[in-house]
Amino acid sequence: MKFKLPLTLFCLFLISCEKGDIEIFDSKPIFSSSLNGKWVLVNYWADWCPPCIKEIPEIVSFAEKYPEVRVFAFNFDRLDAEDLRPQIKRFGITYPSMITHPRTLWGIETPKTLPATYFISPAGEIVFASLKPQDEASLSIVYRDLKDGI
Repeated sequence: MKFKLPLTLFCLFLISCEKGDIEIFDSKPIFSSSLNGKWVLVNYWADWCPPCIKEIPEIVSFAEKYPEVRVFAFNFDRLDAEDLRPQIKRFGITYPSMITHPRTLWGIETPKTLPATYFISPAGEIVFASLKPQDEASLSIVYRDLKDGI
């Protein structure tokens, strides 16, 4: 009986130390299970891609308009933190930037062209892929159509 409280505290400690399986730049890792039942948008970008740079403020607008959608950036060049930090600031990326490759989560291979944008359904399936620039209006239409089952 006297070991019950220490054992409970130890178990709570182990659970609180558990690390998420999705690494996010400049943030705590998150659990992929936290995305279950949610719409997700993943956008591949690079600093040498003019359409990507033009698209970023549009994605920021989309993310603000639809806070229920989890929006993530993924840097095509997989820059390390030292190089990624100034790029994120320079281009105004306000949504989380994934370090974990989307391939490990949803099977999204690195696209051959940029920009590339993917919608993942609440069931975890890729339901939309685009290899051309998007804007807030086009993303909104796609999202509403997907959500409404069209």
